[in-house]
Amino acid sequence: MIKDQEYLRSKASYCLDLAKKLGATGSSVTVGHSISETVNFRNNTLDESNRSDGLSISIETYLGKKRSSISSSNLLEDNIKTLIEKCFETTKNTPEDEFNSLPDKDLLAKEIKNLNLYDETHFDNEKKIEYLKELESVASSEEKIVNTESSFTENKSNFILANSDGFCDGYKSSSFSASCVTVAKDENSMERDYEFTSKRHLSDIKGAKELAQKASEQTIRKLSPNKIGSEKISIIFDKRIAKGMLGAFAGAISSSSIARGTSFLKDKINEQIFTETINIIDKPDINKGVGSQIFDSEGVKSDTLNLVQNGVLKNYLVDTYNGKKLNLKSNGRSGGTTNLYFDNGNISFEDLLKSNSKHIYVTETIGHGSNLVTGDYSVGATGFLIENGEFKFPVNEITIAGNFKDMFKNITLASDLDFEYSINSPTMMIEGMTVAGKWALTV
Repeated sequence: MIKDQEYLRSKASYCLDLAKKLGATGSSVTVGHSISETVNFRNNTLDESNRSDGLSISIETYLGKKRSSISSSNLLEDNIKTLIEKCFETTKNTPEDEFNSLPDKDLLAKEIKNLNLYDETHFDNEKKIEYLKELESVASSEEKIVNTESSFTENKSNFILANSDGFCDGYKSSSFSASCVTVAKDENSMERDYEFTSKRHLSDIKGAKELAQKASEQTIRKLSPNKIGSEKISIIFDKRIAKGMLGAFAGAISSSSIARGTSFLKDKINEQIFTETINIIDKPDINKGVGSQIFDSEGVKSDTLNLVQNGVLKNYLVDTYNGKKLNLKSNGRSGGTTNLYFDNGNISFEDLLKSNSKHIYVTETIGHGSNLVTGDYSVGATGFLIENGEFKFPVNEITIAGNFKDMFKNITLASDLDFEYSINSPTMMIEGMTVAGKWALTV
């Protein structure tokens, strides 16, 4: 059973009181409790079942502009006392940093809005096993599927964040996740793909049959891939891959990257970096949202941010420390984005496929090829050749490359946005990218 708010609050209060007695000019503490249960299957057989139950505490102490932190999983009073004493002693011997401080009081969250982030339902292990048995049975029923792996995880957590300026609040959250990985084989190749579902509430996840069918279908259609030659061509990114572009964008506009000067988007506020049709929003208050939060890891209220409006960069992701370096106020993004997404485009998925006579449709990328300092992008990829709006055949062993500065200005988005993850995108087309293949295309 998850520890209640009263228990966590009492631990936080003890920490703040002791830090003050020791002479700290400021302090912050996060106390959390989480329980996770996971069942794994492999080839229709139970592979592993485990449960973790973890308490955690993280403490920061300040002495003027000096700061240090310490953390532990032992919440016994004697251990907490020793932790705080060690933390404050370290603080005394830490060099001053003019940007160290607790967040501004007027930015702290004043109320906890109910975003329906917690489902008290417990899906016991027998039910998890039944779900995975059905999933594995459906997935392996396809003749070409030769290997299956699946997993079901249930997480419940609760936390309190408190600081010496009077902030003390927290809330429960939950998640239910299931995944299916399948391997298919024919006389020419062996291919792998997956399907995944994760929601705050149990009733919202995909059914076992739907998950299994999608995973096996996606895997089988990748069999017997062709090689293609090198050329400049329009690339269409499947929604699962398109959201990765947003992940790279979020890294480039984090205040830490901007303050260090390690982002190609430094000094780009109020400049046109995308086409005028592009809008990017980070919305923390979506009901049941996978990335939803009331406040960030410093207690600063999280409001909706229009990061890009009509192609123009409007905001960075700002925390307290780096915000002070940049002379910007925190906008509740210590810890990063919440529910980040491209707004829908104005063209259907079908019309996007028909927009050029030939595309490469990318369903998987390989490697981490994003350089956020220069904007260079290069990854291995697999997918499909599309001609005249129709999927012709799978392709593999290609490399796609470009630079985000150019790629961002050549994006066209479909109107098929779904909120499946904490970062979401419609299907995306980027024109004029370089594709390096193995040899000339033959049909």
